[in-house]
Amino acid sequence: MSLDDTPTTDAESMTTTPTVTTTDDHSGTGETIIESRDIDVYYGDTQALDGISMEIPEQQVTALIGPSGCGKSTFLRSINRMNDLIDTARVEGEILLRGKNIYDDDVDPVALRRAVGMVFQEPNPFPKSIYDNVAYGLRVQGKDDNLDEKVEDALRRAAIWDEVGDQLDSSGLDLSGGQQQRLCIARAIAPDPEVILMDEPASALDPVATSQIEDLIEDLASEFTVVIVTHNMQQAARISDKTAVFLTGGELVEFGDTNRIFENPNSQRVEDYITGKFG
Repeated sequence: MSLDDTPTTDAESMTTTPTVTTTDDHSGTGETIIESRDIDVYYGDTQALDGISMEIPEQQVTALIGPSGCGKSTFLRSINRMNDLIDTARVEGEILLRGKNIYDDDVDPVALRRAVGMVFQEPNPFPKSIYDNVAYGLRVQGKDDNLDEKVEDALRRAAIWDEVGDQLDSSGLDLSGGQQQRLCIARAIAPDPEVILMDEPASALDPVATSQIEDLIEDLASEFTVVIVTHNMQQAARISDKTAVFLTGGELVEFGDTNRIFENPNSQRVEDYITGKFG
């Protein structure tokens, strides 16, 4: 089965796990697009995630925060099966995309990654022209009709067209760090995925470029579901609708509305982390 097909799995009939991480009432805050059910991830004998269950709402920004090594990036990469590329990785549990378990045998990981795009910490433009960077995924997927229009649209949505529209034949490697990251975002959104995963997309950028990326993320949430890993708690507070707090041992300690998480967390451990008492 392709992820492009309508899922035939009846989500109501799937085995559910107790909700142990979410205490907010999410009614009216966006339909769930991604649901993880008791996800465990192992690298060899080392457990990186321990029983992660959460519901990520559509067309909102969900931030994953926590200290280094707590499993944030591991969880992010589980959402589009990037951990499949690691020989020692093993995933147990379910992650549902619109009710379909992405770890079912009939799901093609390549097709999944077309629906769930990824932007990495370090800008990684291809050693190609700006135009070809954005057009690459479209060509691979056979979506090369009206290519000029689609490339321009992606660059505009990534808020970089005004800076590069007259130099599309120039190398993407010649751009500044912030421009390269926005180019990578344009490349990710050009094929129109449903979800964009971002692993610390501004950590390597200066404050001005970081602000541009944050503004862009907020704009993108009107069209896409955005899940972002960040070490910057102020950034999470500024741009996200929901926040998930991971702590040592790959445990999801709390998940809910960002304002509540930062102003009135239910867990003392989360309050201690946010206030800098540990982590």
